Amino acid sequence: MDSTQEQADVVIVGGGPAGLSAALSLGRARRRVVVIDDGHPRNATASHMHGVLGHDGLSPLRLLELGRKEVAGYGVRLIHGEVSAAHVNVLGIEVDTADGPIRTRRLLVATGLSDELPNISGMREQWGMGVVVCPYCDGWEHRNDVIGVIATSRKSIEQAQLLRQWSDRVVYFPNAVGEPAVDARDALARRRIRVESGVVTGLCIDAGQVTGVQVDERVVPVGVVFTGPALRPHDALLRSLGAATTESALGSWVDIDEDGRTSVPGVWAVGNVVDVRANVSVSLGAGALVAGALNSDLVADDIARALAGE
Repeated sequence: MDSTQEQADVVIVGGGPAGLSAALSLGRARRRVVVIDDGHPRNATASHMHGVLGHDGLSPLRLLELGRKEVAGYGVRLIHGEVSAAHVNVLGIEVDTADGPIRTRRLLVATGLSDELPNISGMREQWGMGVVVCPYCDGWEHRNDVIGVIATSRKSIEQAQLLRQWSDRVVYFPNAVGEPAVDARDALARRRIRVESGVVTGLCIDAGQVTGVQVDERVVPVGVVFTGPALRPHDALLRSLGAATTESALGSWVDIDEDGRTSVPGVWAVGNVVDVRANVSVSLGAGALVAGALNSDLVADDIARALAGE
């Protein structure tokens, strides 16, 4: 082992809510922690977070700024950049960074995911503003609006029915998914959810605000659009290490146990990279829980080393 090589107890790849929450707990546990983050959070385009206790309405970028300052106060080292590769061997785990390789006892991957939106004009430009996905995050703010739901799968009907809790003016756009089955259409009609059939060709935007959905040759007025993007976990690093995966209706996802362990010894994962449900609040809690389990694992290793005379 190169004696000049940086040594860490835990390297965390990803500096979002899950990664920084884990770093905070591990830093307070007096562990040598390095966080490597590329600076591209999933919710960067959103101006506010909602449903995060004590921080309702706070900018998600401000939350991360405060988090980085807090973890740095406990000696956590922060590196801006990407991890090109990691290698597991008998000496531990080596992580390749722009600052050079780092040897670590444990690796925690918290790299999140990307949202792949329908190929509809205006969708990407309005993502996180006039185009959103989570009713619990944005439903309240649009409770007095006409809410449009552009379908991406049959489950979009469930999304429309859920949004009916926030507004009595919900419009469902089947688009390429196809017309709802007879029973589903009846359920939509009984809750006064209007179905606008046809091909969605784009969004109408005025002064930076979504005002309508273009369907064939007509415009249907709406105040916001909810949709269901395809979820693409940033799990290339985990897969390169040979982490086991499971196929689901939402695609292929890396397996973890209840404490965040992957199938690769010493490698853990937390947040959206392994959990589609991990919003900000869930990610903060999951990061703290995984950090506690990870530190206990390190303590067990410390004991074993002491008994071996190391």
